[in-house]
Amino acid sequence: MPSITLEDVARAAGVSLSTASRVLSGTAKVSAERHAAVMRAATELGYQPNAIARSLASGRSMLIGVITQEISSPFYGEALLGIERGLEGSGYHAIFASGHWQADIEHAALDGLLGRPVDGLILLGGQTPDAVLRALAARLPLITVGRSIQGLEGHCMRVDNVAGGYECTRHLLERGHRAIAYIAGPESHRDARDRLHGHQQALRDWSVTGHPALFTQGDFQETSGLMAVESLFTRGEPFTAIVAANDQMAYGARLALYRRGIRVPDDVSLIGYDDLHSSAFCTPPLTTVRQPMYEMGFAAAEGILAALAGTALPAPEFAVQLVTRESTTLLRRTPRPATTEDPDPATRSAPAAGSAPMT
Repeated sequence: MPSITLEDVARAAGVSLSTASRVLSGTAKVSAERHAAVMRAATELGYQPNAIARSLASGRSMLIGVITQEISSPFYGEALLGIERGLEGSGYHAIFASGHWQADIEHAALDGLLGRPVDGLILLGGQTPDAVLRALAARLPLITVGRSIQGLEGHCMRVDNVAGGYECTRHLLERGHRAIAYIAGPESHRDARDRLHGHQQALRDWSVTGHPALFTQGDFQETSGLMAVESLFTRGEPFTAIVAANDQMAYGARLALYRRGIRVPDDVSLIGYDDLHSSAFCTPPLTTVRQPMYEMGFAAAEGILAALAGTALPAPEFAVQLVTRESTTLLRRTPRPATTEDPDPATRSAPAAGSAPMT
């Protein structure tokens, strides 16, 4: 069966080819009757416009480039879903590329998207220099998620990660914890640095001197959380709580504690950051800080569409929220160092109620 052409639609609607084209592209100023006739004919005939021809006619690709850091990441996945939903019904579609938190890979991904070309660009985090992004913003609509760029404040969807990091540690301090271990994210990550600063500020406000042995470095992946806890045990410095700079590292930390027969939160309280979907279904459910990533992704899509329409849409303010669940509790005992042995949890009995935590 031959494909339906624009000429077929115009003939069926009883209008000129140019009128049918302008109606279907949304640029026509015609009577309601003619508009309805064209749309009815297109629907009845099953007309599908040629995307390439439409792009050439309009001068737009109808594509929005999106650079994330890890497409597989459950954290960024929420933002990507928000972007997709925000673009629905607009005629624009997203093309995704990953930077993998490496500047050279991100640069190549950016070049690949700009070579399409795309009509707009959304960046989630990343290491592209601010100066490069300012230059890009002068060429095409640009929105960033999770970054703050001087001179482009109205284009940045961001939360206060210093405040979020502060909330994590404040929550534990208010419950009596003072020996608090911290698993940080990568130093190159702005969000990781901000969360650490918030943690440190909370300790200062409670006049708590954080022991250097209670600080460990992770990379935001589950395995690094597990290895960080193992490192804490080898150091022998006691702790009653752990703050992980994201939920994925908290999952790894939880596994390391389980393998040593250490109960959460009875022996050690545990808190994460991001409020991933799985965090509500951990054992026990994880206390964490929620970032509205879906909402920021949706707002980023709205911002791009507004810019493409020639209107200004100031970036809304987003707040973090502490979500308290069963992985944290009041301090009930004084911590003591533990051995570095790693017994099989299947053969080791759980600590007696009221005993000191195995740290």
